[in-house]
Amino acid sequence: MNKDIKELYVEYADILKALAHPVRLCIVKGLLEQGERNVTCMQNCLDLPQSTVSQHLQKLRSAGIIKGNRDGLEVNYYICNDKVKEIISVLFEM
Repeated sequence: MNKDIKELYVEYADILKALAHPVRLCIVKGLLEQGERNVTCMQNCLDLPQSTVSQHLQKLRSAGIIKGNRDGLEVNYYICNDKVKEIISVLFEM
């Protein structure tokens, strides 16, 4: 197996690991369907504490799946990885 293929497999495995939690999967699906959202919006939708949502967002940011736009005190998150958009679309037949 050549180096480029190995790197691609590692990249895909990292994405799948980051998505392999129901809350993170729900966050990403919601962002794909509804566009940019802030933590408060996600917290209300998921019915989870803000700290829990923030921890999941950090994992998604670290994996390069989402980014945030700061607007004053709020950060609005969006999906920045086209591969993730494709994966979610296939999973949920969107």
